[in-house]
Amino acid sequence: MMLLALALLPGLLWDEAPASVEALREAGIAGIYVPAERYNAWKRAGQFPALRADIRGVVKLPAPAVLYRANIASATRAPWLVSSGWRFLRNTRGRFLYEAQGAQAALAAAEAFCFGGSALVHTDRAGLKPFAEMIELLSGLGESDTAPVADIGFIDDGSAAAGEVMNLMVRDNLLFQVVSGSGPQLKLTVRLGSKEFPLKDAKNPSMAAHEVRAQLTDERRSIRVYGSEVVVARLTALPDGLRVHLLNYAGAERKVDGLRVRVLGQYPKHRLAAAGSPQLELLDYSVDSEATEFTLPELKIYAAIDLSR
Repeated sequence: MMLLALALLPGLLWDEAPASVEALREAGIAGIYVPAERYNAWKRAGQFPALRADIRGVVKLPAPAVLYRANIASATRAPWLVSSGWRFLRNTRGRFLYEAQGAQAALAAAEAFCFGGSALVHTDRAGLKPFAEMIELLSGLGESDTAPVADIGFIDDGSAAAGEVMNLMVRDNLLFQVVSGSGPQLKLTVRLGSKEFPLKDAKNPSMAAHEVRAQLTDERRSIRVYGSEVVVARLTALPDGLRVHLLNYAGAERKVDGLRVRVLGQYPKHRLAAAGSPQLELLDYSVDSEATEFTLPELKIYAAIDLSR
């Protein structure tokens, strides 16, 4: 049963010998994936649940993070998110492997969960406890295989330019899914090279993402986040509502305070689960004829808010 649960969540890739089992237990790790060359040793030891990791063909991902870089126009430090969300959306059947040390292991696990990706996280001993705590929170949420909510259909031509546009759309909290053509359930369909989105604009991905937002309009966006440039939001469907995923890409270093969220639709009921903040409650919760709004007092790494009618 433990290994079945592992298959539904990001897994831990551990390449140390069985002598490290006490470190795993002390951190609260329930099971691991091990490289093929380590598998027989762990199997013979028989002390800890371990699966053989098949890492052939996996896509290697960097640890989620925020990089601060000088803005030439204003000489300020503008954040750049190291996010792999678009990679999960582009390749929904792919298998991925993070290299994430320390607290970044928890951030990597949360990102993979947010985007419904199949991923392993390779970390060090400092990352064991943060990873275990995040997996404990994620495993308690349930409904982990629910469908993502999208406002935009993106026709992906496989180019680097399309990838960068998708990356910026994720960072700007523009909800999209990769499609082969337009669909009636989507508010907007984007095809680079079309009259609405000419290729010359795609050469500047920031301009292309801005044009996508302008054509969708903020009023039609399913979710909007105010108060931070380092938080990515996702929505997934629940039987009687929505799950709001909030991921703080600076969470390995600092929390975000006072995050305001607006979700289209009327959802008078809610339930909050926030990593590292078990007693947290939403503030200024309001529901009007068009949308539901609330303030999350603090966001450390990840929070899930289930909204229902």
